[in-house]
Amino acid sequence: MDKELVNIEEEVTVLTEKLQKLRKEIGKVITGQEETIEQLLITFLAGGHALLEGVPGLAKTLMIRTLAQAIDLNFKRIQFTPDLMPSDIIGTEILEEDYSTGKKFFKFNKGPIFSNIILADEINRTPPKTQAALLEAMQEFEVTYSGKTYQLDRPFFILATQNPIEQSGTFALPEAQQDRFLLYIKIGYPTESEETMILKNTTGVKKETLYKVISGEDIIRLQQLVREVPISDDLITYVSKVIRATRPETTTNTYVKEWVNWGAGPRAGQALILTAKARALAQGRLAVTLDDLQYVAKPVLRHRVIVNFRAESEGITSDDVTHHLLKAIEVGK
Repeated sequence: MDKELVNIEEEVTVLTEKLQKLRKEIGKVITGQEETIEQLLITFLAGGHALLEGVPGLAKTLMIRTLAQAIDLNFKRIQFTPDLMPSDIIGTEILEEDYSTGKKFFKFNKGPIFSNIILADEINRTPPKTQAALLEAMQEFEVTYSGKTYQLDRPFFILATQNPIEQSGTFALPEAQQDRFLLYIKIGYPTESEETMILKNTTGVKKETLYKVISGEDIIRLQQLVREVPISDDLITYVSKVIRATRPETTTNTYVKEWVNWGAGPRAGQALILTAKARALAQGRLAVTLDDLQYVAKPVLRHRVIVNFRAESEGITSDDVTHHLLKAIEVGK
């Protein structure tokens, strides 16, 4: 066997063991929600950002805070409110004086966006103007203020939470900003046994101690390895067919034509392949399978396939469209 391949396999084994330790640390605090945690880890390995949606009280904020506590990176939480301003996120210039010369000058005071892991809590509680302050940071990993560009530290992740938009006092995220999120993760209610365990674990005096089990350097290396995970040409063609089939203007699929208003763009295909590679690597595999692609398809396409008004009135969601396409399209055909 090729010596370089052996070294990579050994490195992957060491790093995936650290991921298992990370899962265990999170499990000290979070009961259940294995799928949500798995999708958050996929987001980290793929180097993207995630949007988590669920009704209040499902531990969205606690989950992200716990994840950040187990990783040796800087963490900041931004509470989004209706009166939050872009400068509260990016930072602002303040007037200072050089006491040796008596001259005054402006100094840029960096905001909380200058961290490694950002919890954008209840992002849909703030107006679009403030939401848009995250766009450049999410896409370019930099911030521009008064004509000067500031690079953000890597790795850099924005993990945003939101309550369902049909609840009062919220501002729906614009589609352009939603597309910046690699995954759109929906959190459901716990099972009966999980809820019983949650009630038992959170109403006593015992408090779990969390340890930092993985470093920023480990995550950067994992992100590099993710891109090296091979995927067959047949699966790439399959991804292309699925993405193109979501577009009502060009697809021959009658279900899509009837219920979809806007289909997914090329970025969705890139996200689908990258997150499938991340899932394979997280499981210690050096090859993407069809199961990997189908596992990440819904959180990848959930915010990129926009159903029409008639579909909404009938209760048909983008997840239904994705499910239909995954059943209708076969690999190699």
